[in-house]
Amino acid sequence: MLKKILLGMMALIVVLVAVLLVRTFSYGSGSVGDRIELADVPAVSAEEAAAHLSEAIQFRTITVAPGDPRPGQEGPWLEFQDWLQATYPAAHAAMKRELVPGTLTLLYTWEGSDPSLNPLLLMAHQDVVPVNIGTEGDWTGAPFAGEIIDGYVYGRGALDDKGNLIALMEAAEALAKSGFQPERTVHFMFGHDEEVSGSGAQAGIALLKSRGISPEMVLDEGFMVLDPSPLTGKRMGFIGVSEKGYTTLVITAHATGGHSSMPPRNSAAVNLSRAIISLDENQMPADFSKPPISDLLEASSRDMPFMNRMAFANLWLFKGMVDSSFSKIPAGNAMIRTTTAPTMLAGSAKENVLPQRAMATVNFRIHPNDTPESVMQHVKDLTSDIEGIEVSLGEGGISSPASPVSPTDNRAYAVLASVAEKVGDGAPAAPSLVLGATDARYASAISKNVYRFAPALVKEEDTHGFHGTNERLEVANMKRLSEGYAQIILGMDGPNE
Repeated sequence: MLKKILLGMMALIVVLVAVLLVRTFSYGSGSVGDRIELADVPAVSAEEAAAHLSEAIQFRTITVAPGDPRPGQEGPWLEFQDWLQATYPAAHAAMKRELVPGTLTLLYTWEGSDPSLNPLLLMAHQDVVPVNIGTEGDWTGAPFAGEIIDGYVYGRGALDDKGNLIALMEAAEALAKSGFQPERTVHFMFGHDEEVSGSGAQAGIALLKSRGISPEMVLDEGFMVLDPSPLTGKRMGFIGVSEKGYTTLVITAHATGGHSSMPPRNSAAVNLSRAIISLDENQMPADFSKPPISDLLEASSRDMPFMNRMAFANLWLFKGMVDSSFSKIPAGNAMIRTTTAPTMLAGSAKENVLPQRAMATVNFRIHPNDTPESVMQHVKDLTSDIEGIEVSLGEGGISSPASPVSPTDNRAYAVLASVAEKVGDGAPAAPSLVLGATDARYASAISKNVYRFAPALVKEEDTHGFHGTNERLEVANMKRLSEGYAQIILGMDGPNE
């Protein structure tokens, strides 16, 4: 009997190992979506484009709060827009330029020869975040001087987002000079306040909608080709097909106040702490079975270490292990679930007074698997057995869902993936989820094909400059970006095949 049991167990183990190996070796093709053959484009000088980016950085188009720039402070935007017109004469001769009414957001229209084709919309933004006071001396190049040092353009906006904006204009200028006339109308939209609210882009999208315009593709900032990818340790291109939503909840604990010399066991501060700990220990669930995460894992499979590939191919067995591994890394955790971030606390006004109300502000970045409503219900469920807890929307009631997940089985994604793989010298491209907010979040109102990608090759250490010290962009990337955008324009031109 024992021998039969042992033989049966061995047989089960053999079958299990066989299933694991078959699923592992058959998992993923290393790509998602089709690819196209890219057309030749006019050459762009990296040095000249970098010099133009250097000049653009010197315009201090800084936004700090919604409503910026305030009346009378529009000078840098207006000067920057005049500079664009003077620097790119061929592009401006080919396109119609207008300001979105009531804003400083630029909208360009390059009229196509076939009005039956839905247009292309390429986006970037003019504004930049401020530099933290007292950190100016920590920069290798002064933050608003646009200095070019050791092959890099330094300055606020180099990565976010004047590098992309200037490259788009370089692409338009080169194409216009070459005599290119699009069949498909091309729009460029350069928002003026993306860093604080995106009201300019929101108004611009509303304007296009009022004109009955439904783009074949919308492209904005978001991801690039990273070297190396944190997922595989090798070079990889990421194409944003969705971005996370946003909601802020206020958790209020109500209790009897009084003197701190006679504290109750369940004061407002204690109950609030219990609520926060409950949220931290019971994160919203991850789901690896749906795009974009399922597609991201499949597309990156060819470059994964064998054990990682086995785990992803057999989530039915290893899901807990994979979840735990992702959750240990902030960026990985943010990629797979709605994140929970207590950010502000308030209680008593004096150290010897018990608060009658203790409050925590908790910010959630919403995964496409969830909704603002499901986040609210999650918090209410976790705090329902804690005495005196109330859950409400944060001040202003701002709450927005994740953007729809854009398809990967169309021409738009095929063009972007092809460009990404060219920029990465054959490195795979994968759909992914953008963790922050971009102006593109408004574009789902007029198009189902909204993507977030810039054709640059960025070293991992350079990504730390986003909103930080020593923001910089490699000079060579200005050529990659400019010619990459030109290839995207040409790749999308003409009727869909």
